[in-house]
Amino acid sequence: MTTAFHALHAGPEPLLLPNAWDFGSGALLAGAGFAAIGTTSLGVAVAAGLPDAQGAARGETLALARLLTRLPCPVTVDIEGGFSADPAEVGALAAELAAAGVAGINIEDGRYAGLADPGAQAELISAIRVAAPELFINARTDTFWLDHGDLGETLRRVRRYVEAGADGVFVPGLADAEGIRRVVGEAGVPVNLLFVPGRHSVAELGELGVRRVSTGSLLFRAALHAVVETAAAVRDGRAIAEGVPGYAEIDRLTAGPAA
Repeated sequence: MTTAFHALHAGPEPLLLPNAWDFGSGALLAGAGFAAIGTTSLGVAVAAGLPDAQGAARGETLALARLLTRLPCPVTVDIEGGFSADPAEVGALAAELAAAGVAGINIEDGRYAGLADPGAQAELISAIRVAAPELFINARTDTFWLDHGDLGETLRRVRRYVEAGADGVFVPGLADAEGIRRVVGEAGVPVNLLFVPGRHSVAELGELGVRRVSTGSLLFRAALHAVVETAAAVRDGRAIAEGVPGYAEIDRLTAGPAA
């Protein structure tokens, strides 16, 4: 799965990576034919009653990773900032995920209090590279996401993380076409952007050189919206949306490794 996941970043079109938050969402996405599945740290954390991006959902992330590797496609896991500031602990987590069959990880430099020191973040990436050399390391920088930097700072961090062993870089919040072209041109590795409704389409991002597009927490938030809308429709006597899968269809998702 790991080799196949690496290859997906070199296809003719960007890899569209939908992000799951539990086994059911992952299995449905795999069944819909998506080439790979990621996880959303917001979805994983909130589904467990925990805050996102504060290192609180390590156990839940590991448990979900083990479940998702039953799917017939590569899986990449969002480990927030690594759930530790200790490179040895982050490396051990990466090794555990690789041993479970995970093909890639996403590690971010955003922290609850702002951006991590890029040198310290590079140490975490290096530790992952040594502990789990087969994993696809997607190094996320939150310079634009947290409004703590400019394009120059983004590029400095991107270069630092690639030198530390990252296989790809993720710059959520970057939307300016010229800025995207610069990151793509200088990164030297596949660039991942976050899909934002109303901005660039996947095809447009591909034309700018982006090789991977993630949905992030969008699907999780859309699912929560559908939950409330459906409950309100039942309460108000309105028709519910068409296409809701039946009980047996969902129950069959757990039938086997090819669910």
